[in-house]
Amino acid sequence: MREPAFWYRPPSSISRLLTPLGAIYGAITAQRMARGGVRAETPVFCIGNYHVGGAGKTPTTLAFVKLLRELGEQPFVVSRGYGGALSGPVRVDPVGHTAADVGDEPLMMAAQVPVIVSRDRVEGAALAHAQGATIVLLDDGFQNPALIKDTSLIVIDASRGLGNGCVFPAGPLRAPLPPQIARTDALVVIGSGDAADGVITDVTKQGASVLRARLVPDQASLDQLREQRVLAFAGIGDPARFFATLRASGVEVIEEKIFADHHPFTPDEIERLVSEAAAKSLMLVTTEKDMARIRSDVRLRKHADRIAAFAVALAFDDETKLRDFVTARLARARPR
Repeated sequence: MREPAFWYRPPSSISRLLTPLGAIYGAITAQRMARGGVRAETPVFCIGNYHVGGAGKTPTTLAFVKLLRELGEQPFVVSRGYGGALSGPVRVDPVGHTAADVGDEPLMMAAQVPVIVSRDRVEGAALAHAQGATIVLLDDGFQNPALIKDTSLIVIDASRGLGNGCVFPAGPLRAPLPPQIARTDALVVIGSGDAADGVITDVTKQGASVLRARLVPDQASLDQLREQRVLAFAGIGDPARFFATLRASGVEVIEEKIFADHHPFTPDEIERLVSEAAAKSLMLVTTEKDMARIRSDVRLRKHADRIAAFAVALAFDDETKLRDFVTARLARARPR
C-alpha cells in the first residue's frame, strides 16, 4: 500500500474521523501482544517497528548479521515473507526462488544470510535451529506474540518519527504506543532530525538503549552513478528517503517515480521507465529491494542491465556501544 499523506501531517479531520476505528484496531493488537508465546531453541532478536511502512529494518537486520558473525554466531533471518506465495517454512534459495515466491526483502537478504520464510514464526525458528542457526533474527513480527523475543529492537527514522501518532487507519501506528514502548529493549534511530525525540525520551526513561545510526551508500553504487543524471523510481515504504539519500550522496536526481510498497512491476511499467529514461538521456536507478523483484521476474529481468541498483548499508555511530549491548543480551538469553 502507499501511505496516506495525512499520516505524516498534524492530526486532521480525516484522522479524527478514523480515530474510533484506530481505537478498536489498537485495542485488539495490544491485547494480542499481551499473549504468551513459545520459546525457541536459539535466542531470538526481533527487529521491528512501531508503525506500518518503511523505517530501515532490512539494512538494520543486515548490520546485525555482520556484527553477530564477528562475534562467532551463525545468524539466520526468519521472515513472514510478505508478498510471497509460499507459506513455508522454507529456506530461501536466492537463485531458485522469485520475489513472488518468498517476498522481495527475504530474496534480497538471502544473497547475504540464510533466510527462512514462514507464516508460522515458531516453525520458522525451529527450521533455522535445525539448519544450524545459533541465533534467529526475526524480521518484523514485533507485534506478533507467537515467538518469545529475547531482545526487541525497534527501528525509527529520525526525520519522520511516528507521523501524527495515531493508530491505523487514522495514522501509521500498529498499536497504541505505551504497550509497544514497554516491550522495547533498544531503539535504533536512523538519520538526523528531531521527529523521534519524544519516543527517544520515553524509551530512555524505561532504561532501554538508544543506538544511533545512518545509511551509508555503497561505493560501487556511487561510482556507477557518478556524473550521471538519473531518473529514480522506488516501490518501498518511504520512497522520499531513498530520493533524499541519493541527493545527499551527490547523485543528480532529475525525476522521481513513486510506486506502492512491494509494488509488482508489470512489463509495461518497466518498459515505459526504460523508454522515458532513454529519451531524456537519464540513467535509471532504483533500490535493491525493487531490483530483487525485477531480477527475479522472467518478464522483467531483460531490462535489469539498464537499471542501477543503489545499495546502502547501516553504520552505527557508536560501534562499541552496539557490540556491548548485543554481547550482554546474548549472555542474558542463553542461561535458561
